Amino acid sequence: MKKLHVTKKISLKKFADQRGSLARVFCFRELNKLDIKFNIKQINQVNVKKKGTVKGMHFQIKPFAENKIVKLVSGKILDVVIDVRKNSKNFLKHKTFVLSSKENTILFIPEGFAHGFQTLTNNCKIIYLHSQYYKPIYEKSINPLDPKISIKWPLKISLISNKDKLTKFI
Repeated sequence: MKKLHVTKKISLKKFADQRGSLARVFCFRELNKLDIKFNIKQINQVNVKKKGTVKGMHFQIKPFAENKIVKLVSGKILDVVIDVRKNSKNFLKHKTFVLSSKENTILFIPEGFAHGFQTLTNNCKIIYLHSQYYKPIYEKSINPLDPKISIKWPLKISLISNKDKLTKFI
């Protein structure tokens, strides 16, 4: 099977009855059918209190380049991915996805893409599944305000870390 090299929003199957509902967030077999190879090494939860907060644009390089799955537990975000594969025709181009906890979806982000987001509501909770362990010496960033990338953040930025804001421009 070929390796998937695109970011993809995936609808999840939902099972519901009078008691409530269940959605499988991760199933190796179901992802395999979509040509997504994913072995979980780490799961992180991010909690962001304030609407308008920007986090990103982060990625890891080889040998710790990673695939990610993003799932909103509560709230709504604008999720942004940037192609950082130097030989790609889409190098440094970005794509956006609106993710909401009201949807029954996950976002698959393959290695070779930087990732970040802006919260569109207060009190967002996001779960990340990672295919690699976090290794700070292999982490790279792109400044989310870089005019060469030209991300149109929909809200005025309320918070951004110094690390993200001070990342050198491309």
